[in-house]
Amino acid sequence: MDKNRWLDWAKELQDLSQNALAYCKDVYDIERFGRIREISAEMMREITDLPIKQVKDYFCAGDGYQTPKIETRAAVFRDGGILLVQERTGRWSMPGGWVD
Repeated sequence: MDKNRWLDWAKELQDLSQNALAYCKDVYDIERFGRIREISAEMMREITDLPIKQVKDYFCAGDGYQTPKIETRAAVFRDGGILLVQERTGRWSMPGGWVD
């Protein structure tokens, strides 16, 4: 079977499970859609031959409803300085966030 078709199925399963996990409250639904997400990662591992941890770090890292997200940043200058914020990673950046 065509690898691209399997890749499309794995991505679709990941998208559907991520969307469901964003909204479901029932413990059984959370377990069920979590498992579907794991299956999508296992499929991706088989297609790409990458280690499962690497696949999950990349392929299953998103949270919330699966949609394009737009980020915005702003430069704030005051008295010859620039405002920076420290991210969770420890790195410094300009203030910003996701556009609602």
